[in-house]
Amino acid sequence: MRGTARQRPAGSPSAGGKMAALLWRLGRAWCSPRAARPALAAAAAVWPPPFRPAAVPPGPRRPLSFSAAELVRAAPGRLRPYLRLMRLHQPAGTWLLYLPCAWSIGLAAEPGCPPDWQTLALFGAGAVLMRGAGCTINDMWDRDYDKKVARTASRPLAAGEISTFQSFIFLGGQLSLALCVLLCLNYYSIVLGAASLSLVVSYPLMKRITYWPQLVLGLTFNWGALLGWSAIQGSCDWSVCLPLYLAGVMWTLVYDTIYAHQDKRDDILIGVKSTALQFKEDTKRWLSGFSMAMLVGLCVAGMNCNQTFPYYSAVAAVGAHLAHQIYTLDIDKPEDCWKKFASNRTVGVLLFVGIVLGNLCKRQESKTVQEPLESR
Repeated sequence: MRGTARQRPAGSPSAGGKMAALLWRLGRAWCSPRAARPALAAAAAVWPPPFRPAAVPPGPRRPLSFSAAELVRAAPGRLRPYLRLMRLHQPAGTWLLYLPCAWSIGLAAEPGCPPDWQTLALFGAGAVLMRGAGCTINDMWDRDYDKKVARTASRPLAAGEISTFQSFIFLGGQLSLALCVLLCLNYYSIVLGAASLSLVVSYPLMKRITYWPQLVLGLTFNWGALLGWSAIQGSCDWSVCLPLYLAGVMWTLVYDTIYAHQDKRDDILIGVKSTALQFKEDTKRWLSGFSMAMLVGLCVAGMNCNQTFPYYSAVAAVGAHLAHQIYTLDIDKPEDCWKKFASNRTVGVLLFVGIVLGNLCKRQESKTVQEPLESR
């Protein structure tokens, strides 16, 4: 009936009573942390629904990652296309450019001494800049080709994220910084480093002209095998630098032929040439020959600078790695080709460790030779 009050069952507290009890419990929680959790749970049950926070199920915690790809993704939006243009999200190429420099710096160190870490760091910065500049030049030449290849269609120039003019300005900035790095070296090294610029610019054109663009890439990528020695010694010792350089060129023919097999179907359609298309089903035979030539060059370079047992052990490990890589390669699976290509960083690091340990052992050998002479 209208006007009659609705009766509550006995012992049922009113809304005001609930709120009063709740405030009293929250006051206790303020003074006693032990009572805080039950008080907050009671608050969540009594609080009016519009103001009650929604329960969000805890999702899987994303692991903290410092990989190059994650760092590029975390960069500001305007900067991200330029970092991708430099291929900072794919550092394997930077390692492959840097490691021949590190080999040469290690071989040029004084007997019994580790390589000069400041020079290694300087060449590391130069490798990042020059690899970025090379990728920028390559994408400027190939922007029309990249649009037709599934793997490269998302590159910043091909996708229209950066204009040609912007990439040209960015290229100038990278080359200017690389020049600053080069000017930190001696005059011989400055001239020698500047001589490689023609190879950097012309390499992207080679895939239109010859089936051997990987050879030109090898001549370009392994210039550091000459430059690293001259940066330490002031000039090149060609009995060491030349076989080391040729070994690096053979190594590039191995890993970049594997890399080229990823795009061979698209390359046929758009008319781009590569050693992958030249060798076809004979690829493994050619790669085996290049690997043998690389190992011979490394042995000659080691003998001419009096390397010791750890160096030759590393050369043997490099040979075993290359043999396994070639034997298990499936040239018709792009995923396997990329995996084998990226694993060549391990090849370069193994050799660098062998060079450092071999050079440190030179001091021990010189002491064992000098002690009998002194005793006489």
